Amino acid sequence: MSWRLHGSYVALPTPFSGTDVDYAALERLVDWHVEQGSDGLVAVGTTGEGATLSDYERRSVIERTSERARGRIPVVAGIGTNNTAQSIELARFAQSAGADAALVVTPYYNKPTQAGLLAHFCAIADASELPLVLYNVPSRTGCDLTPATVAAIRARAPRAVALKEASGSLERAREVRAACDIDLVAGEDALIAGFMALGGTGVIGVVANLAPTEVAELCRVARPGGDAQRTSELVAWLAPLCRDLFVETNPVPVKTALARMGWMREDVRLPLVALAPESRARLLATLSEAGLLEPAVRA
Repeated sequence: MSWRLHGSYVALPTPFSGTDVDYAALERLVDWHVEQGSDGLVAVGTTGEGATLSDYERRSVIERTSERARGRIPVVAGIGTNNTAQSIELARFAQSAGADAALVVTPYYNKPTQAGLLAHFCAIADASELPLVLYNVPSRTGCDLTPATVAAIRARAPRAVALKEASGSLERAREVRAACDIDLVAGEDALIAGFMALGGTGVIGVVANLAPTEVAELCRVARPGGDAQRTSELVAWLAPLCRDLFVETNPVPVKTALARMGWMREDVRLPLVALAPESRARLLATLSEAGLLEPAVRA
């Protein structure tokens, strides 16, 4: 397929106002990322709290994000669940809603074998015309998608065009690169430069919610033959943000940060709760030092 994920794709949080989705805030975020030069958006992934959205809400967020972004920036819809049939329905819906690709996380809780994962991803790939971004995040799902299985999926399902690898291991990234020609996408903000140096095509990340321009630039300059000095500068500036956006479970810290920056409320859905006071103080201090709470010279 011709579609490819290149550059910085922002893992959008789903804004809430109390218990309701705040669609006005969502549309403001879409507009801001277009203005700031992000390369793409991801709706209802991990950061978007897809696991606690109702089916109606998930579909509505995908549809509203796709409509707002259409013609300006690509949208990847998070359609992965632990139910293959449900994921197929969501993939078909995302295609009809105008999404450009689908993000499909490994099924959580069920503990499928590698054979089960192969069958799961191939069934979803066969069910719609959307390009698929496979998503491996074993710390969240308790399920690891091995490089050999990635290669098998890629061989049987040409629509599986990219892998968001969030195991936190550059060695795993090297193994995937050696196993097949799937586009390799960083799933850990702290490893963006390392992935790009290995020939990765981009990132689906959290820190770009706060620093979209800098993350998009890092994806460009960290490629082989890029600007090593600028890469080092950006990595150093982003490092404290990458660290403290995970001081507690994502997306609680990034919602807190975006609320402090005036973009949305920090409301999250149970079983997630607000940041502990000490975590909040640490995060806000880091945001201030980065110049994100007041006008300042950025990296």
